Amino acid sequence: MTTNSDGEATIPPDVAQSLSDCLAELDAQRFTERIQAHDATLWRGNEDESRRRLGWLHVNDTMGPQTGSMVSFADRARGDGFVDVVLLGMGGSSLGAEVLSQVIGGTPGFPRLHVLDSTVPGAVAFVSHRINLEHTLFIVSSKSGGTLEPNLLYEYFSHNASATAGHEAGSQFIAITDAGSSLERTAREHGFRHTFLNPTDIGGRYSVLSLFGLVPAALLGIDISRLLSRAAHMSGLCGRGTRAKDNPGAYLGSYIGGCARLGRNKLTFLTSPRLQSFGLWAEQLIAESTGKEGKGIVPVMGEPELPLSAYSHDRAFVYLRLRGDDNTATDRLSERLAGAGFPCLTLDAADEYALGSEFYRWEYATAVLGTLLGINPFDQPDVQRAKDASTKMLQHYEAHGSLPHADGTVTLPALLDSLRQGDYLGVTAYIRQRPETDSVFSRFRQRIGSQYRVCTTVGYGPRFLHSTGQLHKGGPNECVLLQIVSEHPDDVPVPGKDFSFGTVADAQALGDLQALLSLNRRVGRIVLESDDPALLATMLESG
Repeated sequence: MTTNSDGEATIPPDVAQSLSDCLAELDAQRFTERIQAHDATLWRGNEDESRRRLGWLHVNDTMGPQTGSMVSFADRARGDGFVDVVLLGMGGSSLGAEVLSQVIGGTPGFPRLHVLDSTVPGAVAFVSHRINLEHTLFIVSSKSGGTLEPNLLYEYFSHNASATAGHEAGSQFIAITDAGSSLERTAREHGFRHTFLNPTDIGGRYSVLSLFGLVPAALLGIDISRLLSRAAHMSGLCGRGTRAKDNPGAYLGSYIGGCARLGRNKLTFLTSPRLQSFGLWAEQLIAESTGKEGKGIVPVMGEPELPLSAYSHDRAFVYLRLRGDDNTATDRLSERLAGAGFPCLTLDAADEYALGSEFYRWEYATAVLGTLLGINPFDQPDVQRAKDASTKMLQHYEAHGSLPHADGTVTLPALLDSLRQGDYLGVTAYIRQRPETDSVFSRFRQRIGSQYRVCTTVGYGPRFLHSTGQLHKGGPNECVLLQIVSEHPDDVPVPGKDFSFGTVADAQALGDLQALLSLNRRVGRIVLESDDPALLATMLESG
């Protein structure tokens, strides 16, 4: 048993030694002092760029003084009769807010939050049908302002709002962005209700405790001061000059990095039921930050429980445990895994607002991983590769009236036959997420994990392009990917464009496919007539 002051780990001797080595390396490098001094030589790559991405370290200092204005804005919005809030954003601009909404939840009397981070027509139509348009506040959330998906979604909802509100439609929109972005200009030109300008030194996947996460949280009635106070406490524990073993962020990063050095790079999340969505946010942070230069930690979230014999030696486990939740099943699984010799670190959460401290802890740990793995945790070169490929697909459509034919993939049986020890099967699904679809994928993952002794992941497109997409392309060649796309019998047009949302989703899927094949990744593809969960189940069972 190896412990520290803020976590308990049950780990085998080789992992304990690797963990100890990592902690010693951090102390020898004076990591905890140098990161607080914004010493970008801790990481490889563009030092100026890394230095400009460290604002999250001091997020309480920058956000604390703004909590009052955020709460006041939320109160005014509620007073003006808004009953729904729709967040249009991708990746770091949406995932944190979604976790806060699912874990802490909204306060009675405050608006409902709908996160729309998809170009799939079914997802766009689903949100459109759920809201009261005249009483909906839209958040256009983008650091750069140039992200394709929120810009197209803004065009769609702005067009719809203008049909009823006319020139006053801009008052139903707010922007969260960086100063000087194209989104700031759009907000000014179209009379947005408000524009929140985030500190430019806080990058997307490290931005949950900045305006990108806090403004939506305030609109839900979440106590953002309480959330920040938890982050401030963790920030103090991770402060300048602390020894690595006593620093919760450094300890977590060393545990993950120490496991990875032994080939245990499949970081599998166990959570209390109410914290299950935390993995959605952590998945992007870890995958996009570490999946590059042929290296990477593979975050595995939402995996159904497998027989002990199905877990291979490439696994490491983290258990985020919420006190007072129904933890019986997860406690039992954690104990069984530890008894079988798997490393498992338990992190204890006193209540839902512990999210504040956990967000900070995991951001710090990810920066540690960059140093231990010898990569830059603040860039995402292959995300741009997929964006460029999608743009080319749309340009092809505009020039020829159709998208290129997809080729180079294999059938599902052939894809599964290619699985070998140390691989993982990643499902990338360009269909609307719904509980029934999640259940189909859960049964599929149970079967594949048990039969092939590999871990499995599921990502919904195009959201995963801003998350695990970086890992698929830049990480180790251990990914075996199954792309699932659907025809669009009920497509949704994009106002002012010659293409529809269905065309956009298909272009993004094809662009991602071409990028993967250019890197010699193993990819299979299934095309559904519709995104009906029963049809999906039939197709997956046939493999």
